[in-house]
Amino acid sequence: MTLRSKTQMTACAAAVVTLGMVGAVAAAPAHAQSSQSSSQLAQRFVDNGDPMRPVAPYDGTLYRSDLPHVEPSGEPGTVLAEVPLDPNVGLPNAAEQYRIAYTTTDKLGKPAVATAAVFLPRGERPDGGWPVVAWTHGTVGLGDECAPSINPRIPRDVEYLGRWLDLGYAIVAPDYVGLDTPGLHSYLNGKQSAVESVDSVAALHNMKASKDKNGPVLDKKWAVIGQSQGGGVALHVAHRATELSQKLGLDYRGAVVTGAPAYIEEFITKLGPSFPPAPLPAGMQVYGLYILGAVREAYPDIDFDSALTDEGRRMIAAAQHSCYYEVEDAVRNVNLTRAFTKPLSDVPGADRAIRDFMATPVSGYDKPVFIAHGLKDVDMPAPIGMALNSDMWLRQFIGAQKNSKVEVRWYPTDHDGTVNASTQHSVPFLQHIMR
Repeated sequence: MTLRSKTQMTACAAAVVTLGMVGAVAAAPAHAQSSQSSSQLAQRFVDNGDPMRPVAPYDGTLYRSDLPHVEPSGEPGTVLAEVPLDPNVGLPNAAEQYRIAYTTTDKLGKPAVATAAVFLPRGERPDGGWPVVAWTHGTVGLGDECAPSINPRIPRDVEYLGRWLDLGYAIVAPDYVGLDTPGLHSYLNGKQSAVESVDSVAALHNMKASKDKNGPVLDKKWAVIGQSQGGGVALHVAHRATELSQKLGLDYRGAVVTGAPAYIEEFITKLGPSFPPAPLPAGMQVYGLYILGAVREAYPDIDFDSALTDEGRRMIAAAQHSCYYEVEDAVRNVNLTRAFTKPLSDVPGADRAIRDFMATPVSGYDKPVFIAHGLKDVDMPAPIGMALNSDMWLRQFIGAQKNSKVEVRWYPTDHDGTVNASTQHSVPFLQHIMR
């Protein structure tokens, strides 16, 4: 058996175990009629849970910093608008902070607008300018009001980003296309978000605030740091950044990743009227609806709707316009089986599209990667992280496309706690590769 097939089997098993599905369906009766399909039989033992409740409207205060609405123009990385960031959504230890709109491309390769927050550190600027990190954020939702640059940062991120600022790194924090800009956010489409993130670094260098007659404000050296959904984005950035950076005249050095998702496509491709056999934790339901909405929109030629019930289409539509916590409240004890008339795998082209859309690469990283996971993580369950991290680590030594350097760390923390716990090791890692 090849390493690849072993890894895929391990990942699938980990996903099944951690999602609590083993043994959830009783064994079929021995006297079952041979003519009865396994799918029909399985449905007899499925707990469909409750109907999805209405999603509450978002009630947070938004701070758009008076950034004007703009249309895309120019090359990717062109700054379309640049304004001071409202202090209510800033970082307390930033010397200067801005909100920008910039040109990038969408999932279809067409020009698009994305927004980002920018934070510059305090202190004496080094010769050559401040080195840069791009912060790729975790799941916030698909609605415009979910964009991080218009909402106060959560305490975890204030601490984490503040630490990098205090160490003398300039930060660009992209929102991703579709969050407070036209279009639907292509959730967990790592390849697409990677392009937008690299373009945000180019936009940072193109800002007026980055120009100074006394010398460069920013160094060409940069790295990507990401958590959860953003950890997956950071891995996709790392997989392509050297090539993309060279085209932009930038010097990509490596990645710091925590709580990254992986192998979720193995779960999504199995969805149908008999899988999962019981309601999953609400967060998993949210991720599933976001992925279904994004994949369905990204591949209009594939008839995903043929596998959806009317209720399923309503569930996806509600999730597409809402933020994470509001959807989470609406889907507690709801089973995604309610959304399907037949398995997604029965839709021609669906399996391949889902895998192409969201699969996380495990090899071909030409610059160093630091990857960390919490042993108490239930959002991206620890066994899944174990499979991904081990696979990436092993591929430093074997395989056709070896990884340059992979440093793996584990912490006795949950999904959120890993972010700041990891800095004891991620800070020296990043400082070393940015020399």
